[in-house]
Amino acid sequence: MDSLTQFVLGAGIGVAVLGPRVGPRRAAIAGGLLGSLPDLDVLMPSSDAVDAFVSHRGLSHSLVVQAVVTPIIGEGMTRFIAALRRQRLATYAAVYLCLATHALLDGLTVYGTKLLWPLVMEPYGVGSIFIIDILYTLPLLVVAVWALCLRQWTRRMGVVVGVALALSSAYQAWCFGAQRIATARAESILLRAGITAERMLAIPTPFNSYFWRVIALHGDRYLNIYLPLFGGPERTTIHDHPRNLDLAGCLMGNAAYERVAWFSRGYYRLDQRGDEITVSDLRMGLTPDYVFQYAVAQRIGDRVQAMAPRRISSPRGGWDDIKWLFANITHTRSVRAREGAAWVGMAALTGARHKTTDQKTMELGNSSTCKLR
Repeated sequence: MDSLTQFVLGAGIGVAVLGPRVGPRRAAIAGGLLGSLPDLDVLMPSSDAVDAFVSHRGLSHSLVVQAVVTPIIGEGMTRFIAALRRQRLATYAAVYLCLATHALLDGLTVYGTKLLWPLVMEPYGVGSIFIIDILYTLPLLVVAVWALCLRQWTRRMGVVVGVALALSSAYQAWCFGAQRIATARAESILLRAGITAERMLAIPTPFNSYFWRVIALHGDRYLNIYLPLFGGPERTTIHDHPRNLDLAGCLMGNAAYERVAWFSRGYYRLDQRGDEITVSDLRMGLTPDYVFQYAVAQRIGDRVQAMAPRRISSPRGGWDDIKWLFANITHTRSVRAREGAAWVGMAALTGARHKTTDQKTMELGNSSTCKLR
């Protein structure tokens, strides 16, 4: 999640656990700083652009590592803050809760968080909440600001912080349920079209939990299915895009490509841009402006060879995307302009150009040819 959300979540935890002992203001400051601490891993050195991408939310976000460092940080706090010297257990609890809730909240986004590093290297990424969601952040922000204005603990402060934490947790439960609804609706649409997707992932569109994008992989193509939680198929728009997996033949043994493919859990596409081959993580950003896109190979003469991966900057959503998002949230069906050429109707979904997943997989599996266009 964004840095503000992590700070106010840590502040809320700090106030709830330490507020009666050191006062709301100091508890909010301590909790906010602890809640922000795991993101300092962005300062750790990385070998290249892809390594920086896949290594973020690793060691510092591990619940295992956080348990190990909790006594160290907690002991330092008890020595630095006199009011905590006889509150060692509560201090340790506050430290671990602030660190762990940061990691767990990040695990609910789609990026992926290595919650059990080094025991399990696979990142967890539920994808049920967008990285910035004001409905989640607002109750915690109110509590943090109020706590920073108070020196003395009050019973009302205890009630308010409890309500804010309950509301934010309830909102996360709502997001998780909404993700299930969006997935079920997309599955129903594909079932009527006779398409069985290899994988499906429902992700909220920016800044809300009502209008969703479902990515459905089927062979060498993927569908972006945009739908609100409520309403019939007439409120759904579908865009069909290529994944260009035939270019994978040019990337045999390419470490950067393989790491992005693994980290994205298979939700990636390849593209040829001039003499370079790029790989994009489909989960973050909207087609074709994905947040994480990397040039990983280049053509030199008649050969294609690996290159030091370079992150490719892409534009973020402009006014057209804002209008498109607002229209669909308010149940005015709108086709996204940036994907307009890829829009398909239900009739097109069932057309002959959409081969079955098994046919596509067989063709790709039997082809190792590097096809540069």
